[in-house]
Amino acid sequence: MGKLALTGGKAVRSEKAKWPQWPVHDAGDVALLSAITNSNRWSYDGMYEWQFAKEFSAYHKSKFGMCSANGTVGIQIALEALGVGAFDEVIVPGMTWQATAAAVLDVNAIPVLVDVEPDTWCLDLEKAEAAITKKTKAIIVVHLYGCMADMTKLQKLCKDKGLFLIEDCAHQHGAFWKGKGVGTLGDASSFSFQESKVLSSGEGGFNMCQDRKLFERLYSLRNCGRGYKEDMTNAVQSGNYRLTEWQAGILLGGLARLDDQVKKRDENAQYLNSLLEQIPGILPMRRRKDITQASYFNFTFRLDWNILQAAKGVTNNHFSAALQKELNADFQAPYEPLNACSLYKPHTKPRHHLNAEYWKKIDPTRFKLPVAEDAHNKSGVAVHHKFIMGSKKDMDDVATAVKKVVKHIDELKAEGPKAERKRYRALAI
Repeated sequence: MGKLALTGGKAVRSEKAKWPQWPVHDAGDVALLSAITNSNRWSYDGMYEWQFAKEFSAYHKSKFGMCSANGTVGIQIALEALGVGAFDEVIVPGMTWQATAAAVLDVNAIPVLVDVEPDTWCLDLEKAEAAITKKTKAIIVVHLYGCMADMTKLQKLCKDKGLFLIEDCAHQHGAFWKGKGVGTLGDASSFSFQESKVLSSGEGGFNMCQDRKLFERLYSLRNCGRGYKEDMTNAVQSGNYRLTEWQAGILLGGLARLDDQVKKRDENAQYLNSLLEQIPGILPMRRRKDITQASYFNFTFRLDWNILQAAKGVTNNHFSAALQKELNADFQAPYEPLNACSLYKPHTKPRHHLNAEYWKKIDPTRFKLPVAEDAHNKSGVAVHHKFIMGSKKDMDDVATAVKKVVKHIDELKAEGPKAERKRYRALAI
């Protein structure tokens, strides 16, 4: 019998010790949903939807904002509103949820996958610049997990090259760069309100922008093509990407709790990182100095296998499995790289076969993403944000468990138990 819980030892944390649950709700949410039900106004452009849109936009210091069906279509209509379309190239980080790239396909553009920084897993700006061609129309930056790319440099790059900048903010509700909310740093942005996200209505999305005409185009694209305020003279071809009043009601309740929750996670993450950085072989993620408030969809860190003395073939998957047993928490590898992603399969849809050249260019396997591949397959560890919503004692338990696994890493074998990824993938969307 070993020392690790995985090999028969005593766990750091008893199964009776409860972690915070997600999503969060209270009696006020239930009362508001009842009021909406009784109002008989359940669909789009209702009072609660626009109240939420106004308050959520104001929190991030955005001039304009509107609700949409989900974060994926939010990216899609942002691209369409900016005029990105067939055969245009759009730079996308190679480590993100597959929807970021899929939205580019959905406007018949070409996702150009670019590798990420090893210490943030966010877009590598030098590699992004090198990937720009005459056909490049936009760059999508993903504020991944709790990290951000250098947004000041990225803004300048896009301005100098004449490119649109779109922010995928699915992970980062309530994050701020130099005092400005994410979602306000580019030409347009998209948020997700899927169940696992930092602000949730089960499903849902949001677009922000700082230009009135762009806002009206976004509105038309999400509302069956109707012009803003029923101005049918400006109608366009589009579909239904709207939100319901019930979802808006849930979001209003969540928004009232958001700032406190974000600050709690940020405080705990910084405290936990201060403990982890003292453990040989454990590398916290980089927090850029211009991040004035960080928001976390997942808390993440890296394993330095040059220092950790493990059996040949042992990876982050084994390390995560050991942490799960010590803490009764769902530690997992981060996202799959998009060039080898089980859900990013452009060639499974005939509608993407515009011509032979396009078909070849949207093949994700043509891209090299060594940093993203290493993060997923070997060095990256991630856990859902609910696990950093607890007490300092909870964070101490995590650090203790990590230190214990490092100390007894020789007990992990390549042929041993592997981390269960099904749960994480369910949370990941």
